[in-house]
Amino acid sequence: MYAVIESGGQQHRVEVSTAIQVDRLPVPVGERVTFDRVYLVCREGEVLVGQPTVPEASVTGRVVRHFRGRKIRGFKYKPKKRYSRRFGQRAELTEVFIEEIRLGEEVLAAAEEEPGRQEENHGS
Repeated sequence: MYAVIESGGQQHRVEVSTAIQVDRLPVPVGERVTFDRVYLVCREGEVLVGQPTVPEASVTGRVVRHFRGRKIRGFKYKPKKRYSRRFGQRAELTEVFIEEIRLGEEVLAAAEEEPGRQEENHGS
């Protein structure tokens, strides 16, 4: 059982009882957050694809922590022009523990345990 959701302009494949890292959300730690933009839901081999979203589908999670991602260093250089610039950037991230996937009033999958420190690293 999994779903594809959008958060911060990025798409994430989520499963129940896993943690994902998304761009910083304005939600305090411990609060619930609902993702309504669900593009795809897969259950027992049946795939529901939205156009663009699956109607009445939602994914609920709990904010575990806010943190900063690893530093990314960049460098720009133009040859023969005495031009070079260095820069660094760290992403402000939020870790969300996925608790349930809903389709209308029906709960398709729900977490049985409290959010622990299950690390799932997406692209870092």
